[in-house]
Amino acid sequence: MTINTTPEAINFCHHLSHAAFATPDSLAVAVQRSRKDQLFYDEIDLSALNQQSDELAYALNAYGITRGMKAVLMVTPSIDFFILTFALFKAGIVPILVDPGMGVRNLKQCFSESTPDAFIGIPKAHLARKLFGWGKPSVKLSLTVGGCEKLSRLTGQMSLGRLLTDHRASIAEQEQEPVKLYPIALFEPSELCAILFTSGSTGVPKGVVYSHQMFEGQIQALRDDYGIKPGERDLSTFPLFSLFGPALGMASIVPDMDASKPITANPDFIFAAIEKYQCSNLFANPALIEILGQAGSKQQPQLLLTSLKRVISAGAPATLSSISHFTRLLKTDVEVWNSYGATESLPLTKIGSKALLTMQDVTDNGGGICVGQPIKDVEVAIIAITEDVITDWHDDLTLASNQIGEIVVKGQVVSQGYYHRDAATQLAKIKDSASTELQPVFRHRMGDLGYLDAQGQLWMCGRKAHSVITPSQPYFSIPCERIFNTHEQVKRTALVGIQYQGETIPLLCVELKDDSAISTEQLFGELQEIGSKHQQTAAISAFLVHPNFPVDIRHNAKIFREKLALWAQKQAPYNR
Repeated sequence: MTINTTPEAINFCHHLSHAAFATPDSLAVAVQRSRKDQLFYDEIDLSALNQQSDELAYALNAYGITRGMKAVLMVTPSIDFFILTFALFKAGIVPILVDPGMGVRNLKQCFSESTPDAFIGIPKAHLARKLFGWGKPSVKLSLTVGGCEKLSRLTGQMSLGRLLTDHRASIAEQEQEPVKLYPIALFEPSELCAILFTSGSTGVPKGVVYSHQMFEGQIQALRDDYGIKPGERDLSTFPLFSLFGPALGMASIVPDMDASKPITANPDFIFAAIEKYQCSNLFANPALIEILGQAGSKQQPQLLLTSLKRVISAGAPATLSSISHFTRLLKTDVEVWNSYGATESLPLTKIGSKALLTMQDVTDNGGGICVGQPIKDVEVAIIAITEDVITDWHDDLTLASNQIGEIVVKGQVVSQGYYHRDAATQLAKIKDSASTELQPVFRHRMGDLGYLDAQGQLWMCGRKAHSVITPSQPYFSIPCERIFNTHEQVKRTALVGIQYQGETIPLLCVELKDDSAISTEQLFGELQEIGSKHQQTAAISAFLVHPNFPVDIRHNAKIFREKLALWAQKQAPYNR
């Protein structure tokens, strides 16, 4: 099958079609299932995935879900998930993808803002939709995936199986030849392809506008910057990343786990899938990397994942200790590649674990976390910290090397706006000088603070919203916290700002290791001594021990400092 694509007419699904044409019998997806401690696998090859998504794209159109319409997709990782997602893209239907872990209230707001025309989900998702009124004003068509077919009929709900059966019967009644290849809808590069909502871990979830050009850029980055080649096999723990596998000619192996809560995954299931399929790539967030490293190190003899050629970690700042543990499971020439980015722009930079581990002394002494060099065609700049809207970009905005400011990025993988959130778009986007009247180009303000060193490497210093500004100096979360994290009894710390005697002061919340038995008085004295040795932390003298930091479900690393600040404000007195 040949698809004619030009810069004016694209659809990233052509990568799947080309892969299916080149190696039709190659594995596309394998989904792991567990039952009574036994593991089973559902598989589909590239040819079948391509043909079945073609057929479903046509059936969705016939059902009334057509090009330009928006459809919520709440389906658990499965073969159906892959077929459905590619079918939506092929038909030109815009999928709305949300993180179920963001909470009922946030989900309702997401669906209210995105005004979906259709809702495609598992029975549990439909039950929640009706119970909480998700998308009620706009949803006109719905489709159930999985569950009991009889129940679907009784509730008047169209099921995926019945949709395909009716579609095939309709073709047969019309005495048409079975259609084997369906046209892929073509779009201008900047046209809307999908809406992906941020997790809401650092504020209200926002719908990020994904264009076909963005997906093309991400596929190109994975192929060129990470060296992923057709025929590889990827153990992916994140649904969106797993979609890129078949598009790259790489099989996606999906473990049996809750993708919205990866820290609850069973390491043995993941290890088993890697071994069975001899996976060459692993994509996981830092929290899961830590869990896998600890589990593998405890096995006797120690587990070695000899098939892995690379590990990609993204989603939250990595801890050097977790990377160090996990690299013991890898061959000596294999690295953990740490990527920096966000839902609005990913990937942006990368750094290998070998280089990163040599920088621990800089991190421990308040230098921030190095996230590496920008990938090809991504431009990173640092601007002065401000809450003001910046409408137009000019080079005078850029700070010199080693000056901390807000990170601003530009490139094909960078989103150009939020969906129906004009105020947020205005605050986060800066119109680039390369813009034209017909094709505006925007740089994205990450909301993260950092600096570029003399070698052009980016160093992270935390969220702008998490900095504490006092009359005497600003305090940045990552540099300050990493200094105090060197205390052997400390699991992690969180910098917050509180009001004390009429002024803003920095306060450090401390979470201790499970086996810690140190007294509060001794701990605070030792922490103050550690802080006194560094300019960034010398004036921090207020400390509180918190039993268990509130963190996001997905990464278990993004600390809800806003909640800690409210808690800390109610505590008194402070040791000052």
